[in-house]
Amino acid sequence: MARLSLRRAACAAAVLCVSMGANAALFEDDEARRAILDLRQRVETMRVQSEGAAQRASEQNARSVLELQSQIEALRADLARMTGQNEQLAKTVSDLQQRQSTVDDRLKKSEPSQVAVDGREFTADPREKSDFDAALGVFRAGQFAQAQTAFAEFVKRYPQSGYNPSALFWLGNAQYATRNYNEAIANFRSMLSLAPDHAKAPEAVLSIANCQIELKDTRAARRTLEDLVKAYPQSEAAQAGRERLSRLK
Repeated sequence: MARLSLRRAACAAAVLCVSMGANAALFEDDEARRAILDLRQRVETMRVQSEGAAQRASEQNARSVLELQSQIEALRADLARMTGQNEQLAKTVSDLQQRQSTVDDRLKKSEPSQVAVDGREFTADPREKSDFDAALGVFRAGQFAQAQTAFAEFVKRYPQSGYNPSALFWLGNAQYATRNYNEAIANFRSMLSLAPDHAKAPEAVLSIANCQIELKDTRAARRTLEDLVKAYPQSEAAQAGRERLSRLK
């Protein structure tokens, strides 16, 4: 009996060991499954999170690109506006420079300048010079009556002009040409009184003698020619005066 009991006890112990081993194996499989499932869940979570992050990054990049494009367009608009403003400013500056140049030209045209006539230098206004040149042009064109009027008006308009000695000389010549001998003599004498050292002074004296000859005043013409030879002995007019003196009776 005792032996039978020992056998039974041994068998029971063996069955218990086998049962415990089986239960232990089953426990280990469940743990492994849970670990695998947990790992899969983590991987899935990480995948979802990664895809979400990628999606958000893509959306953020898209917004950034749109914002950058918007900024570029705004910069282009600003650049175009500034370019337009610069072009307008450049045009305004160009217009102002043109106006300034025009004003400067007008001022230069109206400013007195240094001129030289018959060996005499003086300052004259542009208008003054223009009027004298115009009157002289009329005389040289052979329009003596018109030249007489032009020079007479010039002397009246510019009483202090440096042109006046020359103007009086040509006025006297225009009057001589139109046979206004007494008026011519008066203007030649005015010219000599104003500028006795004038380059055309000898010619003016000779012209006075010519007027006197035309007026049949031979005695006065002789005195005038003698004064010419005495005052301007080396001049061509004096040489002509000597020849005329020899022919006067």
